Amino acid sequence: MLLPTYNERENLPRIVPAILQAAPVDVWILDDNSPDGTGALADDLAAKDTRVHVAHRPGKQGLGAAYLDGFRRALDAGYERIIEMDADFSHPPAALNDLLRLAETYDLVLGSRWVKGGGTKNWPWSRKLISRGGSFYARTMLGVGIRDLTGGFKCFRREVLETLDLAQVRTTGYAFQIELTYRAIKKGFRVVETPIVFVEREEGVSKMSRRIVVEAVLKVPMLRFERLR
Repeated sequence: MLLPTYNERENLPRIVPAILQAAPVDVWILDDNSPDGTGALADDLAAKDTRVHVAHRPGKQGLGAAYLDGFRRALDAGYERIIEMDADFSHPPAALNDLLRLAETYDLVLGSRWVKGGGTKNWPWSRKLISRGGSFYARTMLGVGIRDLTGGFKCFRREVLETLDLAQVRTTGYAFQIELTYRAIKKGFRVVETPIVFVEREEGVSKMSRRIVVEAVLKVPMLRFERLR
């Protein structure tokens, strides 16, 4: 389980126990030198439970960079299933066992807001528009059938990450999630969506920004062009 953090001191002491109670996983906290002391809290949690590990990164470099670092650490440690998850309770810990169960059959499991049974809670219409529109734009541009390409609640079999050329991944944010799923599909891996309800964070500040949205708009056509080339 990879849990990137930046200024999540309100959420971290609650989300880590919730994860450990929900599923038989180890938790790797990937902290980008949070100025609010999240890293020190992570160290305290790791000292109390051997299933918790901490990677202190030098600074805020983007979600994609944190996950790429986490993937390498997870592969080096020998994990067979690697999960991405937000630290702010947007992704439900109760759904972890569904992801792990489906990962016995599929290579990449996506927690999806936009399939039957999925949805969002406490989201303004603007966020729904951006997310739905972004997924529609990406799947149309890339020619794939995945409904929620921008989601960040995923479970990879290690074979997927070993096969993808992670050194060539340059995107972050929405575009990072789109790129990894698209590359997995094009490599022939079996990808499935399972419904989740995404809950807007109650504590802390959202990491969504205009730059992240613009990056997705610009990078998606480049992915398609790269594939055609």
